[in-house]
Amino acid sequence: MTPYFITGIGTNVGKTVVSAILTEALQADYWKPVQTGNTEDVDKNTVQQLISNISSVCFKESYSYKEPVSPHLAAHLENSEINTDNIILPPTKNKHLIIEGAGGLLVPLNDKQFVIDLASQFDAEIILVCRNYVGCINHSLLSIDYLLKNNFKLKGLILNGAFNELVKSSIVNFANVPILGQFPEIEKVNKASVLQLAKNIQTHLFTNS
Repeated sequence: MTPYFITGIGTNVGKTVVSAILTEALQADYWKPVQTGNTEDVDKNTVQQLISNISSVCFKESYSYKEPVSPHLAAHLENSEINTDNIILPPTKNKHLIIEGAGGLLVPLNDKQFVIDLASQFDAEIILVCRNYVGCINHSLLSIDYLLKNNFKLKGLILNGAFNELVKSSIVNFANVPILGQFPEIEKVNKASVLQLAKNIQTHLFTNS
């Protein structure tokens, strides 16, 4: 089983939609270990509603908190603490598992660990989601630099949304990291649009992992 850890250059870059597209494309299982922001309409439910295949399994979170803040703060507000020893890979039998992180790389889980540390814990390959906004070049290159210098398994980038070509080339030329996919702005995110984009994913890029 190959786990892929989906992280982003920041918050609200589209990790959940990208996770749904990859889950559909690979007919993978899906898991978000730590959820903040809502304990009812969680990202697991969103992915379940967006995929069309019947083989993917979406697993329950290890930790879920109400407040839409960083995991360590959300846990503190509920007199809780995140212990990564309690975050255990779900019992998947699938060839692929999509693991969605919370926020960006260096969002704290507790006073010692960041979200990205879960990727090392699970020996997962990392897929970094980049979105086009003012500052995204800096955020992308800093994220890539951190991952490479700390020996994380960076598989490649997903460019999510409409990118100016100069912005795109700046990220690609300086980073020298493969682009696994580029998704346009989606006017309406639903099963149909996710399925269509999933068909454009070059799934052979994931077969040798």
